[in-house]
Parts: sequence; C-alpha cells; structure tokens
Amino acid sequence: MSPILQFALIFITSLIVSPLILSSVSFLLRRYDILDRPHLYPSESWRLPAPYGAGIAIIVTLLILSPLVIFFGGFSWLLIHRFTIILVVGVIISMVSFVDDLDTIGKSRVRIPPIARLLMQIWVGAIIGLTSIKISYMSHILGGIIPLDEFFSTFTIGSLHILVYWIPVLVTIIWYVIVFNAVNFSDWVPGLTGGFALITFVILAGLAVKLYLTDTTIASQENSRFLLAILAIIIPIAYALTRSDISRRVIMGDSGTIMLAFLIATLAIIWGGKIATAMAVLGIYLIDFVYVITARILQGQNPMKWDQTHHLHYRLMELGLTQSQIRWIVYSLSTVFGIAAIWLPTLGKIILFVIIAMITIFLTEILEKVKKK
Repeated sequence: MSPILQFALIFITSLIVSPLILSSVSFLLRRYDILDRPHLYPSESWRLPAPYGAGIAIIVTLLILSPLVIFFGGFSWLLIHRFTIILVVGVIISMVSFVDDLDTIGKSRVRIPPIARLLMQIWVGAIIGLTSIKISYMSHILGGIIPLDEFFSTFTIGSLHILVYWIPVLVTIIWYVIVFNAVNFSDWVPGLTGGFALITFVILAGLAVKLYLTDTTIASQENSRFLLAILAIIIPIAYALTRSDISRRVIMGDSGTIMLAFLIATLAIIWGGKIATAMAVLGIYLIDFVYVITARILQGQNPMKWDQTHHLHYRLMELGLTQSQIRWIVYSLSTVFGIAAIWLPTLGKIILFVIIAMITIFLTEILEKVKKK
C-alpha cells in the first residue's frame, strides 16, 4: 500500500473517531465537574465554565488508533519500538499534566510545582536520548552531517549491557526542555498553541511526502510511511481540539499543550533530525521563550514564574489586537516560515531562523516602547 493511501485511510478513520473521543472526554469532564473558572479572567468572565484538561483526548486517540500503526502498518520492529516509547511516555506526561490541570482548577490535592515540571521535561529528554529516538547527528552548515554519538560509555547490569551516548542524550534533553517551554508559553490565547502545533504537523507531513518522493532508500521510504501514519492520527484530533478550544467549548489545558509539545519534539527527531524545520515553525515562540527567560533573570525574577507582561501575545493584546488577530499573525508567520524551511538547505534555515529572531525581537521592542508611552 502506498504511503499516501495509507495516510488517507488512517486520516479518514481519525477524522471520524477524533470528534467522538473529544465529545466523550468533554462529557466525562462535565460529569465529574472538572470545569474551569472563567470568572477569574476578565476577558472571559461572560461565558459558562467549560471542561478543563480536554487535551487528554490526544493520548486517548493515539491509544485507541494505535493498532492501525502497530498491527496494520507493516513497519519494522525498530519503528514499532519507537512508537511504543511514544505511547508509554505520552501516557505518563499526559497523566502528570492532567493532575496539574486538576490542581489549576482546585480539584486536586496533589500540587506539581514548576521545578517538578522542569524535572519531568528533563526526564523525558533523557528517556528519549537513551533510546533509538535520540538526536544522533546534526546537519553541517556547509553540507554533510556532524555525528554526535562518537563518545559513549558502557554499563553492565547483570547480563544487560547499556550504551550511553552522552552528547546525544544532552542535546536531546536541551531540545525537549526548549520545545516544552516554548510551546507552553504560548498557551494563553485560545487556540494559539493548538493552531501552530497543527501547522507544524502539516509541515512535517509535507516534508515526509517530499522526502518519500525524492529519497528512494528503503530506510527513508519506511520512515516516511511511519511518520505519515502517526500524523494521520494526530492531525484530526489536533484540529478538533483547536477548534473547540477557540470557541471555548473545552479548554485544552496542560494535558494538551505538553502532549503537543512532546509530539512535535519527538516527530522532528524521528524524521531524520528535522530539528531546523520544526524550529522554523515554532520560531516565534522559541525566540519568545529565550527573550522572556532573559528578561525575567535580568529583572531578578524567577525565570519559571508565570506572568502576563513579558510574552509577545500579551504585548499584542495591550496594543489593542484581538485574540483572533493574534492567532492569525502567529499562524501566518509560522506557515510561511515552515514552508520556506522545507525547501531551504541547512545554511538557508539558519538564515531564516535569524530573520525570525530579528522579527520577534523587533516586534517585542516596538511593543515595549508603545507600552511605555
């Protein structure tokens, strides 16, 4: 079966099943009174409470439709092993994030402090880095690749021999921490996180199709099919969740935000280390993440503390832009940057990311001056 046909069949199945799963999750959240508190937010005090933590529907959809990948995809043991890791780690971070969502609305006795969330991100990066999913190389600016797995240590536990590639593990941890926080920082304007995550998934799908058509090696062909199969499941549920989040029929919460970040970071690695492409789509909030952390440190504030002053979307709100306008600004820039990244060489992607940084910093500085006036 061709990857396009396989993608279409899984996509149509997910397109039918995803809204049903989201509706079921929403029903259960209402049934157990897991609702947000809109009266605490001036801009949303007009609406009724909505099911909170509905992002849990992402991992539920992946689990329900996983047989389409595991049993009917015809993939190698290595790729099934990777998919199993995605499911296991996805379940763990979804459960932790859901507890955090319950704490946010005062429904949990367990509190997850910022340091615990950071440790979870490091743990995820370490687990991925110790497996076959790790970032084992980087593209050279002048062409070719830079191997990262030349330095390793061997540990023996009974009859089990474990190889630890230190540099890939460290780079993978850094990648996950950056993506988790950059995506999480965008989670304030309804639908913003889900929207540019959806754009990232579509860009990755386009990249997979492009490389399937241009790279005829067996490994590349199977990797393309594998990535498309997973994206065929994710894209419909991400779309359904984003639409419902925008209309506030449900609130995605950290359950959705963290899972989307995990999938973006992981799929970029699986598909041949396409880190630069993912960075281009996420560029605005990657730069915003660095800017906000730096600004907080320089002001003597806790860099992990949540606020409503530093982030780009808050400044755009202060300028008078509506949430819809902010979404379309971010969506449009992310789409343009992502499409450009598909066709650019490594040096071109670096130049593109510098341009993204300049645009983001320019917008931030202009908005800061406007705010002071």
